[in-house]
Amino acid sequence: MSDDVLPIAAPRSRVSAAEIALAVGGFGIGTGEFAIMGLLPQVAEDVAVSVPEAGAVISAYALGVVAGAPLIAVLAARFARFHALLVLMTLFALGNFASAVAPDFYTLVAARFLAGLPHGAYFGIAALVAAGLAAPNQRARAIGRVMMGLTIATLFGTPVAAWFGQALGWRTAFAIVGGVSLLTVVLVWIHVPRDKGDPQATPLRELGALRKLQVWPMLGICAIGCGGMFAVFSYITPALTEVAGVSLTNVPIMLSVFGAGMILGNIVGSRLADWSLLPAIGIAIAFNIFAYVLFYFTMTNPWIAIINVLFIGGGFAVVPGVQTRLMDVAGKAQTLAAALSHSAFNLANALGAWLGGLSIAAGCGWTSTGLVGAILGLAGFAIFFVSVLVDRRTRRAHQLARANRSKFAEQS
Repeated sequence: MSDDVLPIAAPRSRVSAAEIALAVGGFGIGTGEFAIMGLLPQVAEDVAVSVPEAGAVISAYALGVVAGAPLIAVLAARFARFHALLVLMTLFALGNFASAVAPDFYTLVAARFLAGLPHGAYFGIAALVAAGLAAPNQRARAIGRVMMGLTIATLFGTPVAAWFGQALGWRTAFAIVGGVSLLTVVLVWIHVPRDKGDPQATPLRELGALRKLQVWPMLGICAIGCGGMFAVFSYITPALTEVAGVSLTNVPIMLSVFGAGMILGNIVGSRLADWSLLPAIGIAIAFNIFAYVLFYFTMTNPWIAIINVLFIGGGFAVVPGVQTRLMDVAGKAQTLAAALSHSAFNLANALGAWLGGLSIAAGCGWTSTGLVGAILGLAGFAIFFVSVLVDRRTRRAHQLARANRSKFAEQS
């Protein structure tokens, strides 16, 4: 394989093979991240803590992503993306194998934190590779195809891992994820184009992304506005069994419904983002709020639960748009910006799981997480609204400055 990045004119089959290899990594990461949510009661029983306390396992993984994404992105910016992907997936495999053999609760929390470290940087670098192989007007769809691995994980990987976890013990689920991670290493080695890295990249240049005004609202939307999905989904199993009357054996089917919603959201959100980026983000946030309110008020039987779970998964539509927007506004510091979206998204994971657990522990009921999600969604929409206003004012200021320069040149 050439040492150069594949050009846009490269055969579609070669580009597709690279996207599939990257998507398999997303599949492994998605399975590892979400499978625990369907096995939380079993984990809690095995390590002798309550279900809300076991939510710390989810939060630890999310905090690993939050810490790892910016740190790894800054340090790895100048290195070849091909090599970075190999190292990140190897580290993810080790974290999951460690989770599978963790002897107690605190060791498991530490192992999940380790597994979370490479998550954001992997997706950020994978998104940059995919976008670099795509035509300019198809970048969001290219990113969406890589993210499809994550969404397919919720349709197939998570339910299958949950089924094995219920049948053979929750540790089996993490062992499976570790195996998928090693498979990704092989596929990336074979199919992802080699690159020479960027010797001009420095930690200071990457950190320059944080000086871009429009980077922060997008991160806020991820960190706060997307927290509702995790507030609901972190405790979806007891909500299904205790409120909607779904049998425990049918929980994997419900997790598949959630995955189907994520796939649909990813497809629709990617196409909307390529059509019109900012409106696509606003539409997705509004849909999320609607889904959380519906969950809170209507989670009364298994059939309605199917619709609710599908809609909650569909809220993933916001991700391709936010990822693309971050890459657009970050200037030359795209590695850090692309990784930070996943760091922020998993901060939402930690925030949502924590607030949802507080609501449940306060006696508000399993479906109160929907109300928590709606509040977080409204906060995310407020951040989006401010971002749009700032963007419009900035463009008007630039237009006025150009007009003044032209007028001055004519007078001269």
